[in-house]
Amino acid sequence: MNLVSFLGAIEIGLVYALVALGIYFSFRILNFPDLTVDGSFPLGAAVAAALIVSGVDPYLATLFAVVAGALAGLVTAVLNLRFGILHLLASILTMIALYSINLRIMGRPNIALITEPTVLTPFEGLGLSGLYLKPLVGLVVVLVVAGLAAWFLTTNYGLGMRATGANPRMARAQGIATAKVTAVGMALSNAMVALGGALFAQMNGFADVTIGTGTIVVGLAAVIAGEAIFRARGVVIAVVACVVGSILYRMAIALALNADALGLKAADLNLVTAILVALALILPGARNPFKSLFRRGGDA
Repeated sequence: MNLVSFLGAIEIGLVYALVALGIYFSFRILNFPDLTVDGSFPLGAAVAAALIVSGVDPYLATLFAVVAGALAGLVTAVLNLRFGILHLLASILTMIALYSINLRIMGRPNIALITEPTVLTPFEGLGLSGLYLKPLVGLVVVLVVAGLAAWFLTTNYGLGMRATGANPRMARAQGIATAKVTAVGMALSNAMVALGGALFAQMNGFADVTIGTGTIVVGLAAVIAGEAIFRARGVVIAVVACVVGSILYRMAIALALNADALGLKAADLNLVTAILVALALILPGARNPFKSLFRRGGDA
């Protein structure tokens, strides 16, 4: 793997680290299976791109993208909490609706940002090439968001959110407004995912309505990979695990696609993703075939 592929994998890994953090909030903290991310990721890209080409400041456009993602998460939460729709189905409904909404926002299937100013533009005068600038900006953004996420989860409100996901009945008995806390958590989750989408569009020079396909699988793969590496418990370690897992996951994908011996192509990305996720889920619980042999020998 050459330097371009290596830095490109880190860049994409950092962008999807924001997705992994969002998924960690919904799946691990709130215990809420949320497929909204497949729609909120391109939503962030669509809002940011549409506003940038309209002349809006890239930083303000990114902020609007984050707000749009939070609103998408709130819609899913309301469908589940207010109308009693199963959380998985509620998130699917929101995801499907967001496909049409994203098309409406952009006015066409994709928007090019190659000639437009982005959040990277103010730093281009530093003399760094885009090859190094993009990972550096991505790293700064991820560190800030990860730090804020870790701090939030250690506050009283964050503890209440963790209690809500772990045991809603007990949390309600302790006076926690579980419905409100869940709605806030879902908004934060999809806000981080939308931020990842906005950065993805600006770093890659385009926004497309299809870039959200498989986002949930990629994010889950990053979370699972991170948890497999960092066995220690605690939200701070878990947040770090999401970031590291996302980067290592993209590195594994890049290595697999660049290994000539395997004969894989870019078209095989989804296949490689599915295999890696399946292995990450299977291997930790796989039985050691020698374990029973050793035990039998000890009994003898």
